[in-house]
Amino acid sequence: VQLVDSGGGLVQAGGPLRLSCAASGATGPLYAVGWFRQLPWKTREFVGAIRWNVESTFYGASVKDRFTISRDTNKNTVYLQMNSLKPEDTAVYYCAARLRGGSYFAALEYDYWGQGTQVTVSS
Repeated sequence: VQLVDSGGGLVQAGGPLRLSCAASGATGPLYAVGWFRQLPWKTREFVGAIRWNVESTFYGASVKDRFTISRDTNKNTVYLQMNSLKPEDTAVYYCAARLRGGSYFAALEYDYWGQGTQVTVSS
């Protein structure tokens, strides 16, 4: 499975940004796709995840009510809509896919990763 995440950039605080994660090469259905973010000196932080077949979503506490995850099954693409962005949202954002159930919050349980896209929020 190959994941290509895109859509990062520089945005002012309070503004929106939408990231995309395009999946290809899967021989069967994905179980879930998650988003994580990371700063160089910190561990990877769970942002949110979506169950592929039932479209259930889960969010980290720091982004809940500001970020929304959705997916387009025809395009095999997952989106992360980020609103009301804050400077502390600045990070490299990664999408990840998993083939089996388990904890959505644990980065180690994801099987495939995108290359990451930089999001910078200016104050």
